[in-house]
Amino acid sequence: MTATDTSPSPSPLQQDYQRFLLLGSRRAPHTVHVHETGYRSGTINTDALGLRYSHCAGKRFSVAERGGASRINLLVGGSAALGIGASSDGHTVASHLSMLTGEVWLSLAGCGLNASQELLMFLTHQHRLGQLGHVVVLSGLNTLAHEALCEVLANLNGPQHAKAYQDFLNSFSEGMQPTTSPRRQSLWQRIGQVLATPSVTTPATWPLSPPEKRLARAADSIGRTLRQWERLLADSHSTLTFILQPLLPWCRDSLPAGEQAMLDALQRRPANFDRLLDGAFDSQLHSAFFRRIKNQADPVPCYDMNCMLSSSPVFGADLFIDRLHLNDLGNNALAKVITAKLGLAQEKHAQRKVTPIKLV
Repeated sequence: MTATDTSPSPSPLQQDYQRFLLLGSRRAPHTVHVHETGYRSGTINTDALGLRYSHCAGKRFSVAERGGASRINLLVGGSAALGIGASSDGHTVASHLSMLTGEVWLSLAGCGLNASQELLMFLTHQHRLGQLGHVVVLSGLNTLAHEALCEVLANLNGPQHAKAYQDFLNSFSEGMQPTTSPRRQSLWQRIGQVLATPSVTTPATWPLSPPEKRLARAADSIGRTLRQWERLLADSHSTLTFILQPLLPWCRDSLPAGEQAMLDALQRRPANFDRLLDGAFDSQLHSAFFRRIKNQADPVPCYDMNCMLSSSPVFGADLFIDRLHLNDLGNNALAKVITAKLGLAQEKHAQRKVTPIKLV
């Protein structure tokens, strides 16, 4: 860190997630391989499919490891549903839902997935899921970001942009922070760079269509996909609910001190993903966005967590670690609001003592 750089160093928790997300760039293009498979750490662990474990009654479950659960529930979405920001697998929204309801909730979530890709994930793994109870899609922001991303990538045409295209695309994982200064290169590395063909760099800024247009396109895409979900699940006994995930500027009129400091740091060094949401932070745009989703998705029940989260008793505390990810307290608050709204809570299960899970 230079003498003029006052930005805080990443915490061990953030570093763990950063390594996890970087490894995720090694994905096979012909499969729905979302994350590193069999990833192990004290913070996040994935199964043989690259999907995160959730905890229920002292055991851990995943799409690849359902155990003896005859009926499971699904939490679908992007990085917020995955639990980027949770201190461990046991503190994700899916794990808190398991604790509050006494039933197994599996995480079918992947960083960066838009609405269509979430549905594709379900279709890919549907045969592994068995009997479904509740399916909650906690999502929305990735689809909005993808609308801007398509516009940006449309300007990177031509074969000479192939590598820039791939590097640029990989830089938009949700949660990825701006990279730190690289290590000093060796003499041979620097000579190689001089002799190499000049690389094509992506622009620091880019023109985007007005946010109203991007929001409308994203809402229509989400609505269409939710109707596809509804038709897929029509012959089952499961219930489908869409919840627009919380975004800090849409949730709060005023910020707790910790979140304000975090937001100040983000504004000094904005991540590429945040830049894709440029112009969309206005509360009126948010309201119109949700209304359009709800109209397009009818008859699927839709709720807005940006409005509901304020009902939590801990709403005044620091809940966000960035604009779209929550800490342990935030995940717990969100899960409690979901269980209350959907009438799922079983308090007797919340009081049950469980044996801690040993990481392997």
